[in-house]
Amino acid sequence: MDDKLIVSHRGALKTKYGAAGVARVRSAVRALIAADRQRGIRSRLVFLDDARAMKTLGGPPVTLAGSPAQTKAAIDAAFRATDPAYLMILGAPDVVPQQDVVNPMHAPPADPDPVAWSDLPYACEVGYGREASAFKGPTRVVGRLPDLTGATEPSYLIGLLEAAAAHTTRDVAEFGDYFGLSTATWRASTALSLFNVFGQSKAMSVSPPAREAIPAARLAPLLHFINCHGGLADPRFYGEDAAGHQPVSMSSTGIAGRIRRGTVAAAECCYGGEMYDSVTLGLPLPIGQHYLAQGACGFLGSSTIAYGPVEGNGSADLLTQYFLLAVLEGASIGRATLMARQRFAQQTNELDPTDLKTLAQFSLLGDPSLHPARVPGATGVPQGLAPLEVQRLQRRERRIALRTAGEWLDATKPATAQPQPPARASAAVRRALTHIAELAGLPADQVFVAYAVESPAGSATPPVRGKSATPPTRYHLAVATPPGAARPSGAAPSAVAALAREVGGRIVGYRVYVQR
Repeated sequence: MDDKLIVSHRGALKTKYGAAGVARVRSAVRALIAADRQRGIRSRLVFLDDARAMKTLGGPPVTLAGSPAQTKAAIDAAFRATDPAYLMILGAPDVVPQQDVVNPMHAPPADPDPVAWSDLPYACEVGYGREASAFKGPTRVVGRLPDLTGATEPSYLIGLLEAAAAHTTRDVAEFGDYFGLSTATWRASTALSLFNVFGQSKAMSVSPPAREAIPAARLAPLLHFINCHGGLADPRFYGEDAAGHQPVSMSSTGIAGRIRRGTVAAAECCYGGEMYDSVTLGLPLPIGQHYLAQGACGFLGSSTIAYGPVEGNGSADLLTQYFLLAVLEGASIGRATLMARQRFAQQTNELDPTDLKTLAQFSLLGDPSLHPARVPGATGVPQGLAPLEVQRLQRRERRIALRTAGEWLDATKPATAQPQPPARASAAVRRALTHIAELAGLPADQVFVAYAVESPAGSATPPVRGKSATPPTRYHLAVATPPGAARPSGAAPSAVAALAREVGGRIVGYRVYVQR
């Protein structure tokens, strides 16, 4: 039985690199498989367009390399046939596409992306679909080791494979320090995130005054948490002050030679995990992929616009926190991602549109089987069993528990569906929404879109005789740019998302999020 399934598309790799380039990639994969064997992991490479291999696995081959539907069906078949502990996607989206999940917060021009490109569906049992609410119960440990989108030679990907093969787990004590970076406007929220993960926020850098030239000593810690602005196809992150100035706070070129091998990073920034075509565009590497190029273990980031509150924590804050906490507990980066997704879905009674988008848009870049931190006090080895075999058995037990948790979420967690047709709200609801819009800096007549909450079939508790059924719940969402929000720096102003919860015809709570 395989422990790690590596999937890719040979035809897409050949189109990019030619037959000789594919041979070099396969040689590097064989070296990784050999290194995995020394770590007690049995790994296997499957090309999703290999008709013979896919027939053996009981699934259809991918005949159209860019098809999310074909790729999802092929990966599902391969996963079910092998039941691996880890699924590693090998290649950028022009080799193995991300899934085209509909963005539940699409509201142009404030939130212009119709799709939240995602690897989350590959972590779920449910078949191909585009509704974010279908993927609320992930059960699989998944990560992507990407090459460069648009690349014509494979040296970048080979370097990542070699780094994964050479990876060594470190004692958790080496992860006591951190690099934390925040905009000045979100320093309270970031400080809370850092406190929740590390127990203190004293080492946080704030931009401004912090600028792009980050000293190497500040980047030396092995855990990085970044809460700044990001942009579409942009190799820079940005800070922000109270006046709206947005200086560059980090850049792909600025971190060159400054990221230590084994580093793990989580970035809340909009588009922080986007794998844009830097080759064709003539741009520096995406920041996340430059982390990997320098030997970083993993990078968790968003493919599209991400959200979080100015103060307190929510949405992107929580998912990134949960990821780093799981890493510090000794999880592999892939298991840490699954644990973070499940914990994020568990922490709320219902998954609203911001929750669903957050779940969909954050994906892991890196070999999911790599363990950054070793935690002392592991279970002893029973007599007669080899240590690596014990690790395999323990890994299987963890996967069973995670699968059970994901199946429970899928079967029981209520979530919002697609927006409802316009309907006239009650006077009380309209008054409340007007007030919430004003608090968010939006016009009093701002239009809110309504979303009904749907419970999975069979999960609703039947009403008790003599008592009324649970009152209906829906959410009202407005995503827009506050008027007069032009930035002195010339950067595009950040939009806000005002979200209100209605129960039984009354607004009972609200949150205001800002774009990261």
